[in-house]
Amino acid sequence: MRHIRRLEDAHLDRQSIVTIGAFDGVHRGHRHLVAQLVESARNCNCVPVVLTFFPHPDEVIAGRTGRFYLTSPDEKAELLGEIGVELVVTHPFDEGVRHMRAADFVGGLTRYLNMRELWVGRDFALGYGREGDVGFLRDCGAAMGFKVRVVDLMMAENGEIVSSERIRRALRAGDVELAARYLGRPYRVQGVVVKGDGRGRTLGFPTANIETWELRLIPATGVYACNVWLDGRRYPAVTNIGVRPTFDGGGEPALEAHLLDFDGDLYGRELAVDFIARLRDERRFGGPDELIAQINADITYARRVLAGALG
Repeated sequence: MRHIRRLEDAHLDRQSIVTIGAFDGVHRGHRHLVAQLVESARNCNCVPVVLTFFPHPDEVIAGRTGRFYLTSPDEKAELLGEIGVELVVTHPFDEGVRHMRAADFVGGLTRYLNMRELWVGRDFALGYGREGDVGFLRDCGAAMGFKVRVVDLMMAENGEIVSSERIRRALRAGDVELAARYLGRPYRVQGVVVKGDGRGRTLGFPTANIETWELRLIPATGVYACNVWLDGRRYPAVTNIGVRPTFDGGGEPALEAHLLDFDGDLYGRELAVDFIARLRDERRFGGPDELIAQINADITYARRVLAGALG
């Protein structure tokens, strides 16, 4: 898989089959579409291409701020590559792109991607004012020599469309199991271990304080059963997201993972945390002894949950 940061850097000799979208999270719906595109591209010796954007168009168009990304651009490209995509274009979305006319944008797709087919959803539109709808694109295709294929979006078991926004809502509610069903895998947060206040170690439960990308969506405050990955090895863990109210904490919620079967120094190392189940709310305890008793109960519960998840 090749990952480039500008459409103009593509210059494909072989024809391509292209789809366009945010693809944040690369969830089950995305994978369903992309897998079909990859198979079709291979059957006609074309390059399977995904064109996506960073920042997310909602940041520029709607002024969206804060933590909402499910994947970083590099993580997204890696996940798409695992499906078989050969070229991922993460094009910058700025005011220039926002105001680009649809015909000009399509011209770039044909020029730089040697596009044979464009795959879109029924409600897809590109260009300023969303002028480039399916009908417009089909007219462009007839004039420029490419076909437009309209694909249906994937539905979840409850009849709801699988979407990145639905996954975000689930995570903000702490429902990591629903998020995993829509993603097709556990929700993962990656980051580097930084020094904390050492409170967990004094209680007998050392934690890894994980510094995450400032735009990464973090699940709701609470205590979770997780699998933590370090150098390709899995460690069961109890992870707390919150402000430690027992010790008068405050400010931005911290993400702290207690690895159950690990003994060593984690400072400066990168961990990947897969959220498996929510165990309970974060709450204030009467003192350290009560908190220690609850942590021991959390560990027992987490081991049972994680053993079931693996089985």
